[in-house]
Formats: sequence, C-alpha cells, structure tokens
Amino acid sequence: MHHTFHIPVLGLAYSVDTPVKVARFGISSVVSVIQHELLEQMRKFHSSQYNLPYMEITAKEIDFRAKRVKAYLNMLQEIVSLQLNKLRAEAFEADTDITNYFKMLPEKSTLKKMYCDMTTAVGEMKENLCEKLRQQITAGSIDVNIMTKVDNLNYAADGETLLAPEYSDALSALRGFAQSNLESSVVFSAGLNPKLYSYIDTFPDFFPDENGHLKKKIILKVSDYRSALIQGKFLAKKGVWISEFRIESGLNCGGHAFATDGYLLGPILQEFKDKREELNAELKQTVNAALAAKNQPLLPSAIHARVTVQGGIGTGAEDEFLRDFYGVDATGWGSPFLLVPEATNVDNDTLQGLATAQPDDYYLSHASPLGVPFNNFRKSSAQKLRNERMEKGRPGSPCYKKHLTFNKEFTAAPICEASRQYQHLKLQQLVGEGLTPEAFKKRVEEITEKDCLCEGLSATALLKNNIPVPRNLTAVTICPGPNLAFFSGVFTLADMVGHIYGRKNLLNQVYRPHMFVNELKIYINYLQTEIQKSLPEPSEKQKKYFKSFYDNLQQGIAYYRSIITQAAQDTKETYHTWVKDVGEAEASLLLIFATSEGDTSVLV
Repeated sequence: MHHTFHIPVLGLAYSVDTPVKVARFGISSVVSVIQHELLEQMRKFHSSQYNLPYMEITAKEIDFRAKRVKAYLNMLQEIVSLQLNKLRAEAFEADTDITNYFKMLPEKSTLKKMYCDMTTAVGEMKENLCEKLRQQITAGSIDVNIMTKVDNLNYAADGETLLAPEYSDALSALRGFAQSNLESSVVFSAGLNPKLYSYIDTFPDFFPDENGHLKKKIILKVSDYRSALIQGKFLAKKGVWISEFRIESGLNCGGHAFATDGYLLGPILQEFKDKREELNAELKQTVNAALAAKNQPLLPSAIHARVTVQGGIGTGAEDEFLRDFYGVDATGWGSPFLLVPEATNVDNDTLQGLATAQPDDYYLSHASPLGVPFNNFRKSSAQKLRNERMEKGRPGSPCYKKHLTFNKEFTAAPICEASRQYQHLKLQQLVGEGLTPEAFKKRVEEITEKDCLCEGLSATALLKNNIPVPRNLTAVTICPGPNLAFFSGVFTLADMVGHIYGRKNLLNQVYRPHMFVNELKIYINYLQTEIQKSLPEPSEKQKKYFKSFYDNLQQGIAYYRSIITQAAQDTKETYHTWVKDVGEAEASLLLIFATSEGDTSVLV
C-alpha cells in the first residue's frame, strides 16, 4: 500500500461502507460484519446507487447470515473495481479523483515524487509518466472486523430449535468473509475465541497456496505483547499465519476499551520492537511444522508479520515518530474520521454534536452489555432516549437483534442486559434486597446504564442515507475515543489525510500533551475510579491488583523519561514540556494514595 495509515473499524455503521468512499484513493479500511441486517440494508442501497442487480437474502434462507456477509463484501469489491477503472481513465486535471489520489499520498512516497515530476514534465516524457502513474494505482484493502466475544448461538425460524455451532454469529461472519471474492484480511478483536479460531481450518484461502500466497489473511488486534504471543501460538499450531499484529491502546481508543493492568503503549511498543524478530521466527517455525504435518505448502521463507499501532494518535509528528522510532509498518486513525463525511457515516445531528463537543462530553462508560468499559458520548441521541425511558418508568430497550444476549440470571434462554425484559426483572429483584437509599440509587444507575448497541451503533448509516429505520429505532449511539476532544469541526478527506502526514494542522485550541502522556493520564484516572469502587474495604485480591497496576504505571513513567530526548525531538515537542507533563501525571498518580492520614493501605 502507498499510504502509511488505515481507518480501523468504527462501530457497526460508521465504517460499514467506508471502502466505497476511500478505497479508490488507496486508503485501507475495516468493516464490521457482525450486524448482517445492516449489511443487507446497505447492499440494497448501494446496489441501487450503482445500478447493480439486487436480490434480497431473507432470514428464511438457510445460512442467511453468512450469505448476507458474502454478498455485501462482493458488492463492495465490485463497486471499488468500477470506481478504480473510472479513476484510471480520468485526466490529470484539478479536482479529479486521479489527481486527488496522488496529491493525498505522503510526501516521502516514491509515487508522490513521480507525480510531482509528471506535473512539470512536457511532451512525450509527461505522457510516459502519466501512463506509469496509472499502472501504479491500487485500491485500499477492504478488511473486515469480527469481535470474537460477539458469538451467540442462534435458533431456527421456529425460535426453539438451536442451530449447529457453525451458525453462530462470529462463525457465520467468518464464513461469509472466507467465501467472498475479497483478497484481504479479517481483524479479530477482543481476545481469543477457540471455537472461532479452530474454524479457520475449514477454509483453504487462509493457508498458503503452492506459490506461498495467502488469499485471505489474519490480523490480530492486541493490547500487549503477551496477548499477541498467546493468540499467535494458538493459531500457529493449527498452521495459521498471523499477517499483522495490530496494537491498540487499551484505553485511549474508541469503542470497547480493553484496559491492560497498567501497561502503557510506549513500553508495549518497545517490547514488540525488541522481540519482533524472535516472535516472527517462532511463529513461522510452528506454522510450517503444522503445515508440513498436513502435507500443505509452506510459508515463503521471507515472510514477516506486519506490526501496526492505533489509538490516540493526533499529529503527523506522532505518526512519524511511531513509524521511525518503533519501526511499525503503519498506523491507524479512527475517531478523527468521524468528522469526515467523505469517509464515514455520521448522521447530521450527531456530526454537529461531535463538531462542537467539549472534552467532558467524551467519557468511559459501562453502557455495553458485554461488561467491558465502553467509550461514550454524552450528547448522543441514545443517551437522551435512555433518560426519557427512565423518566417514564420504562428503562431498557426492546431487543430485536439479540447479538449481545448473554445473561441467564432470570431466563432459560440468554437475554441482553440492555433489554427492557432484563432491566425490569433486575430492578424488581433489587427492591427486595433492603438496600439503603444511596446504595439502591447507585445500583439502579448501574443496571439502567446498559444501552442497546445493536440498534444504536447501526442507525446512523440508515439516517444519513435516508434509508427507513426498522421500528423507528432512530437513537444513535456513538463511541469516539477521548482523542477526539482535540478536534473540532467538519473536515474534508484531503484535509484529514493532510493532517496525518503533517501538511495541515486540524487540532483545536484545547491543550494537548503527547499521545503517550494522554494515555498515561487516562490510565491514572481509570485506576483512581477502580480504587474508589473498592472502598471502604478493598479485598486482598484488589490490593494486589492495584499494587501491580501502580508498579506498571511507574515503570511506564520511568520508560517515558528515558526516551524524552528522542521523543521530544521526533515529535517537535520541547524537552521541558515533556518533563512537565510526565511529572504532573506522576504527581497525580501519587496523590491517589495520599489520603488525609497519609495511608496507602490499598497498595499493601
């Protein structure tokens, strides 16, 4: 790829058709494929826009989930192919797609240099360069995301007959991708799913052909080196090669936040840098041994797993520093693209809310029925609807899609903790527990904070494209990372790409420390919240956890002090600013444990 960044998955709908918007410019992006109903609605919409044949895949068909995923991905590929053919045929004139393709490339790109040479050339030389440029045009990758924890078993149309495991949400999504025409990657996020990972063996496209080529590839989204090693070994023993380890900050990211035990992004990247070759060699040896045992072609000898990073990157200087200092192959920029209508689906009301938001509007919530911290936005229409339901004495959401039905506390079949059914039953149970008014209020808030993500994370694409929203469930949930607090306004695709490469500055006037310091502060706040929840009497297990978390943060602070000179130089930050910001963060960490009596018993 000619670009050095990608657009990660954004909710269910925000990046659902991002390839249609940006792939022709060589920009790779990731599409969520769990919400098959949304994919079918978007397939119908785009088929109409591009005059493509469309035949509905109904829920009555056998294996309709996988069929919908496959059909949608094939349509995306067809549209991007049409766009690319049109782009290649365009003249190199102002504001044409072919001109914008090359103008958006990074300055250090050899292709960008060739384009600049072409603009000043004349005659036959200009024509030759134009032809060479056309031949170098490639589309960005159409990658897909499967959140491994979202893997419900499903029932037949009668609602009672449990279907075989291969018809679960995640396995159906994988099958749809595997059977599609795409030559791209699936991103597995949220940790190891043995059933899902074992199912990969069913599809030959994930294994090298006689030329060593992998038609379908695996990307693992990980929060630390240990996770990469464990999951990498699990898959390697099955002969499955990990083509990329996509490192994401545990807390300084959008969507679900999988916090580490205080391990910070800088030290994590350093560990990958130090052990990258060792990891590559070990996994390649294990994969080839497994392939040999199956009498299958081996991996090419020169194959190397890519390492990329995403979460909280905010300037071109930071982006360049990550690639130069840690040697990562590329970076991911997610939340800022929510402010780019040319790249993502955000309905106008939500877009204006984001464009004018204040830092306090972004917060880490417990809204997800998965039980995982979830980055949230206070000004969303979903938040407003949740409050209105509470005021009417009808908390919870109607549950139609059932992707997050995991709770069997009150029912034989699992239900969702955001559902009206669950919250009604849970609140009834709460009444009989004899809690104090203060404790009762706190528990009510915890129960009713859960939000319907299936509908909320899907609605925006329908609203933006004037597609009828089923059952009129138009409330929008959006989950930007805290880094979006430093961007205000609505931007063009060219502007945001220019910002990534350091040609423009789109940051607002809010003071923004380095991305590493931002993440450190977020982790300190997270630890403080966890400690407060444990009081007045934290358990011994909690004390041990807090001590480990604290020690890891202190080690991270020491690491940042050790690289200040390099980081300050590479990111155009002054040495003194780094020292000040890291010092202030450490002081706030120490202050957490400085009680009025000077007691630090939570660390003992």
